[in-house]
Amino acid sequence: MAAVRRLEGRVALITGAARGLGECTARLFAEHGAKVVIADVNDDLGEAVSKSIPDSTYVHCDVTKEEDVQNAVDTAVSKYGKLDIMFNNAGLGDYNKDCILDNELSDFVKVVSVNLTGVFLGTKHAARVMIPARRGNIINTASVCSITGGLSSHAYTSSKHGVLGLTKNTAVELGRHGIRVNCVSPYVVATPMAKGFFRLTDEEVHNIYNPLKGAKIEPQDFAEAALFLASDESKFVNGHNLVADGGYTISNYGFTIFKQ
Repeated sequence: MAAVRRLEGRVALITGAARGLGECTARLFAEHGAKVVIADVNDDLGEAVSKSIPDSTYVHCDVTKEEDVQNAVDTAVSKYGKLDIMFNNAGLGDYNKDCILDNELSDFVKVVSVNLTGVFLGTKHAARVMIPARRGNIINTASVCSITGGLSSHAYTSSKHGVLGLTKNTAVELGRHGIRVNCVSPYVVATPMAKGFFRLTDEEVHNIYNPLKGAKIEPQDFAEAALFLASDESKFVNGHNLVADGGYTISNYGFTIFKQ
């Protein structure tokens, strides 16, 4: 029996798709029949990924620049005739900024510009072409930092809280046009960005404060969560934050049970 291709005939634009979680998701979406537009600032990596994925194309896109985001959306429509899925995935970490006194305004603005303003611009320009079609699906990459405090820098945490708020607000507005807006909030995944951020090896990332023993979150798990939100299996899910963290954000590590 042939595998079900859950995105057959769909067109998906994924920002930050040249590596890490975005690349993994682009490959999975393509496996399920989607035509994928890979948008990134890393041109060499993005071109290489696109060449390895059938029915895909690469477009340079700095998500902090509105003209780049507009061009990426227009490229998807001009090449494939429509845009069904907008995945605002591009993100930026912020290193060694635990103390607010060490935070420069320029650093804070840079992180928020990529992580939050980029999602705003992606949502805006996806909506521009989805509203006339009366259908569409927008997915945003948030984080466990969207619902907790003290796990990351002030800029990163603020930006991810903002992504969740923007997701909810736009879900209410765009739902009237048949467009769903949701986000995925993963725990620490062993990507180059995460390992650099926490200065950990693959194995250390897998074991960091994991309440679901025996399970390891992989990039594929994040991609599968995004696939669920992109497919018709979630056709009545709107404004939802899909948290993939093994139960981390519902756990209290001060309890004795976690010390055994």
